[in-house]
Amino acid sequence: MTRSVLIVDDDPFIRKLIVTTLEDVSGFDLVEAGDGVEALEIATASAPTIVFLDVNMPRMDGITAAAELRALPGSESTTIVMLTAAGTERERAARDAGADLFLTKPFSPLDLLRLVDEIGGNA
Repeated sequence: MTRSVLIVDDDPFIRKLIVTTLEDVSGFDLVEAGDGVEALEIATASAPTIVFLDVNMPRMDGITAAAELRALPGSESTTIVMLTAAGTERERAARDAGADLFLTKPFSPLDLLRLVDEIGGNA
């Protein structure tokens, strides 16, 4: 079964790091977006299993995008992982918006793989 992973960050280096790390994880269809607006368009069409979502982005920030993603039909089973270097106040706002987990930047590929394994990405 192919599962969709949506990677949303305005930094192409971060997106590439996540794609490179997860490209060999079986069953993942990796999709990228550069901001929250693009992420919502893609999520509406693909119903991702996991969304890696940067907090600070142009056009629509990650907290707003998380709330919009949570409002989409069928999003209850989507795991939203916020990519953040922000403090606890922003994390609280992200949780209120529907975020499930946080991955603090900078992160290593090993941290990313551990998190995906915890979510059940290798099941």
